[in-house]
Amino acid sequence: MTIPTNLQIAALGAALETFSRRYKMTDTGGLERALTEVDTQTLLYVGKHPGCGPTDVARFLRVAMTTISSATDRLVKRGLLERHRPEGDRRAVALRLSKAGEAHVAAQELAHHKMFLMMLERLEPDERDSFIAMIEKIAYSEG
Repeated sequence: MTIPTNLQIAALGAALETFSRRYKMTDTGGLERALTEVDTQTLLYVGKHPGCGPTDVARFLRVAMTTISSATDRLVKRGLLERHRPEGDRRAVALRLSKAGEAHVAAQELAHHKMFLMMLERLEPDERDSFIAMIEKIAYSEG
């Protein structure tokens, strides 16, 4: 493989900046204050993995436990997340969405779906699979 040129790096940077501005997600949950990205990703993860622990979230998001502790504190105070103690281990913490958290996650997922649909509609059918494959290659490669 060859090393990307400075021109390619600059073109990618410009395209990603435009892409980020154009497709930036807004807080769709109707909250008075927007959530941080870590807070949103925590809710999305817990929504897909009810009963998971803070360590599971930290590992998935690749952030420090202190970051997740702060995020879960904020989310509990805002009424979006609940902490529970499992019967078998009173030291463990299980996380689950509150009703308000479920509504927020549903709104986020719907907004994501609409945004992804809009993005993919701009491409020809054969381009869509190639685009997705390239994004997956970048996203899932280690390093």
